[in-house]
Amino acid sequence: MLEKIKILLEMIKFKHTVFAMPFALIGAFLAADGVPRFRIFFWVVVAMVGARTCAMTFNRIADRHFDAANPRTAARALPAGEVTLGQSWAMMLFSGALFFFACYMLNTTAFMIAPFALALTLIYSLTKRFTWLCHVVLGLALAFSPLGGWVAVRATLEGYPWVLSLGVLFWVAGFDTIYACLDAEFDRKAGLYSMPAFFGRRRAFRLAVFFHVLAFILFTLTGYQMGLGLVYYIGIVLTGGALFYQHIVVNPRDLSRIQVSFFSMNGFIALTLFVATWLSLALGN
Repeated sequence: MLEKIKILLEMIKFKHTVFAMPFALIGAFLAADGVPRFRIFFWVVVAMVGARTCAMTFNRIADRHFDAANPRTAARALPAGEVTLGQSWAMMLFSGALFFFACYMLNTTAFMIAPFALALTLIYSLTKRFTWLCHVVLGLALAFSPLGGWVAVRATLEGYPWVLSLGVLFWVAGFDTIYACLDAEFDRKAGLYSMPAFFGRRRAFRLAVFFHVLAFILFTLTGYQMGLGLVYYIGIVLTGGALFYQHIVVNPRDLSRIQVSFFSMNGFIALTLFVATWLSLALGN
């Protein structure tokens, strides 16, 4: 059983939860003007784990035939037969129920917006079949993370810094566009849509740069809007450096170091902005 759970968690790249989780906590910390109560902190973490697990499992289920046909993804657990379709559906339904229960434990407003947030993450998995804006849809889905953290604390959207969610949207759209370059040829042949498949790798990289410039500006504006201090802007400088580095280590002709760009740098960005927000609020208080 433990080995099967390990395979299921690897199938959905559970460690990539580090991308969205820090932004949910940023929203919660900003709403609380510091560290939120433990009960809220706990249920925010549970909700994020449930939502992402549900969404990623559905993604693997929906794309299982494409994954089997793609040499890069054929070894994934579902097409390789390491887990069954029934087991995948069970994990998806359980994690979805966990997400709704966590939102219920937070407050009524969180529970009311939960269906919209989860539906958007599930719809994303289907958008690649009909629009190259799929990367923007993924960004929109993850943009609910800080919003959810804010609602978890305040039970209202009043005062929420929308520039933060916009920053998350363009940050995610940028790195997902870069990552999609790995499958540009396959997507084109399979009739799937992505920016690299539709526009070509070179133009897709240019769009990713544009998205990341917007993200950097919006993250900076978040600090200004929320009155954060110097420590936050140190985090912004580090974030800018990490964004810039992503576009140095990979290019349209050489994708060999894309894992550094995708996981290491983006995990660093999310954690850096969270720590910078936390310390800025703590020092300000």
